[in-house]
Amino acid sequence: MERQALVERANAALRTGDVAQAIQLLEEAAKDKPDDATLWLQIAAMHRAASDFAAALAAVHKALAIAPLDFMGLLMRASLLQRMGDAQAGEAWGHALAQKPSGELPPQLSAAVAEGEQHHSVWLQAREKRMLSAMGEVEQRANEEERAHIARFRTNALRKTRPFHSEPTHFHFPGLVEREFHPRRLFPWLAELEAASDMITGEFRTVMAAERAELVPYIQYEDHVPLDQWRPLNRNPDWTAIHLWRNGVRIEANAIHCPGTMNLLRRFPQPETKGSGPNAMFSLLAPHTNIPAHVGVTNTRLVCHLPLIVPEGCWFRVGAGTRPWIPGEAFIFDDTIEHEAMNPSDELRVVFIFDVWHPDLTDAERDAVAALLALETGGAAL
Repeated sequence: MERQALVERANAALRTGDVAQAIQLLEEAAKDKPDDATLWLQIAAMHRAASDFAAALAAVHKALAIAPLDFMGLLMRASLLQRMGDAQAGEAWGHALAQKPSGELPPQLSAAVAEGEQHHSVWLQAREKRMLSAMGEVEQRANEEERAHIARFRTNALRKTRPFHSEPTHFHFPGLVEREFHPRRLFPWLAELEAASDMITGEFRTVMAAERAELVPYIQYEDHVPLDQWRPLNRNPDWTAIHLWRNGVRIEANAIHCPGTMNLLRRFPQPETKGSGPNAMFSLLAPHTNIPAHVGVTNTRLVCHLPLIVPEGCWFRVGAGTRPWIPGEAFIFDDTIEHEAMNPSDELRVVFIFDVWHPDLTDAERDAVAALLALETGGAAL
């Protein structure tokens, strides 16, 4: 008998309440087309209605063998495991929720998802508690940096966070350590920078008030350039900069008002790469402005932020790490790892930004990078 005819007979049997006959007919139809995941899910639903959860689970597994990421199949599997009291239910709910389609779900499906989210949350909390217990003694004797790594290892295992990697748009140097935020111990001069916060803020206010100061959009490139990550902010006055150094060129109209800041920069390991570095600027982010997630050009440099004027609620994310800017507290991050920022306030946010060499580069490697960038960039913005 043809598959469609068998399915029609199964539906007729189901309308009369003969679930066993309906299952038998659908399983016969499945022999004719064993790669039809939808058919196996129908069989699973009927076994579930008959309270034969083991048979229902076996049918769901056949459906998932055909379509491993099918949301309905994963949802049914998780629900069945939960009904059966199986210890795998919590993880199964996680797999199902990861494939939840965007948009509004039908009420019955929405209720099932809500139940799954609750069950998965409880399972995650219990799993995290076990991890904390197992790792507790080690964490107590770890230093602050080690504890941060251990905590991130744990949240990655729990799928609360995920790994992020350096993905520069143009120039990737091999073998450099990837860190979202780099530890302060690698940059002992940060204390000197922070001690100068008031002076730098004062010079910022001076240059802002100067008639001939140059305030330009932070992002500027031709519309035809194949860069989509910054398109909403290209030439946008909501994200502007007062450059002191730009692609290795001293911006005299601004630098002349910031002698203390310019002298301070000489003591830091800024890349001197013809056509691309050093770079140093005051970054101004307008109220209610988001800098969308993006990555930088080369992993051979890192970026230093010294927050100067920060309204309440402003935040900065690199990879899975999000932190507020705190005036006078500097940090260094890898801008080739996905990052974004937000000023949700009604006031202007100002951060002093400059680049530094990645500390893993040797002198010879720095010279090689400088030679290549001088050849390739031709003064293009980095």
